[in-house]
Amino acid sequence: MIVVENLHKHFGGVRAVNGASLQIRTGGITGLIGPNGAGKTTLFNVIAGHHKPTSGFVHLDGRDITGLEPHELFEAGLLRTFQLAHEFSTLTVRENLMMVPDRQPGETLLNAWFRPGKVRTREKQVRAKADEVLEFLEITHVADELAGNLSGGQKKLLELGRTMMVNARVVFLDEVGAGVNRTLLKTIGDAILRLRDERHYTFCLIEHDMDFISRLCDRVICMAEGAVMAEGTAEEIKSNEEVIEAYLGTGLKKKKAGA
Repeated sequence: MIVVENLHKHFGGVRAVNGASLQIRTGGITGLIGPNGAGKTTLFNVIAGHHKPTSGFVHLDGRDITGLEPHELFEAGLLRTFQLAHEFSTLTVRENLMMVPDRQPGETLLNAWFRPGKVRTREKQVRAKADEVLEFLEITHVADELAGNLSGGQKKLLELGRTMMVNARVVFLDEVGAGVNRTLLKTIGDAILRLRDERHYTFCLIEHDMDFISRLCDRVICMAEGAVMAEGTAEEIKSNEEVIEAYLGTGLKKKKAGA
């Protein structure tokens, strides 16, 4: 679904993404790992339109989407979440979900004044969709809670729920497990798997928890110094000597040295 070709993103003399090339397969869950500073989040930002690339190309189903704005990619079904949740803290959880669909008739004064029936009908549809998402994610008990009062894990579920309010095709998740307790992390993982299996979502996720990666991902890509170092199954990546040296093996080497 996504093809990235020789992508570069430079910030002055810093080459945050340095010739990265990779593919994200339709209907799969791809994990993106690597040490801090490897360029993972910058790569996400370039793909999702938050940064313009210095050079290189990004394609979605064969269409060149390089440099498109986030709202244009949103309309194409490409969405991303952030490591720090971006909720509307003074709105309820349900209201946060209802904010997502664009071009709602109630957004214009003309419709609000002269077409109130149309506004009410659409609002009823959006509310029903939001309630369906709340039930799917098993968070109906916080539907009327202010989003700012949620725990870190619940905010991550809300972020995932917002992608469900539109016709998302491919979703980029940035450290969805960061700061989340094990119980909620399992709930998040279950939701991602169900979205892939039942609604045919394609996912790419940045994550440091290799157990979570192993459980969810059919393919794992390891980045280092702005480029792709290795790719394969989770087990292949965990046994790759280059990856062990650059990323996974730091703690293991220390243990061996002390043994």
